[in-house]
Amino acid sequence: MRRLVIFASSWFGSGFSPVASGTVGTAAAIPLYLLIANLSTPVYIVVVAAFTVFSCWVSGRAEEIFQEKDSGRIVIDEVAGYLVAMTAVPFSWKAVALGFLLFRFFDITKIPPARFFDRQLKNGYGVVLDDVVAGVYSCLSLHFLLRYL
Repeated sequence: MRRLVIFASSWFGSGFSPVASGTVGTAAAIPLYLLIANLSTPVYIVVVAAFTVFSCWVSGRAEEIFQEKDSGRIVIDEVAGYLVAMTAVPFSWKAVALGFLLFRFFDITKIPPARFFDRQLKNGYGVVLDDVVAGVYSCLSLHFLLRYL
């Protein structure tokens, strides 16, 4: 079980990147997005919700294993956040790239209430939910930009 938690939380090892592990983890989320991008929106939402719950569990166990709160090695939260960012977005490489950039911006800036989840929750939910909020901000921004630009 320990290996599974480390493998999943680091998203196939991308969290062990010596620099910018969150950015590398987000980039590593793109193949999963490509696998589920063509699902109907309701099915996509169910898959992302289930993945997010799994991410919370894995992140909590990974904090125990790494003995560190929100370790930089845990990047499954970036994966969940990026998938949220891409909800109901018609597939295009432009959308994939713009979604990536927007998600990284909102994840790094931690605009409230993302900052609350990041600082106040002390478990796997705190690790993941700030990224989910960043994903929601990114999703709204992405839909706006794709529609009006």
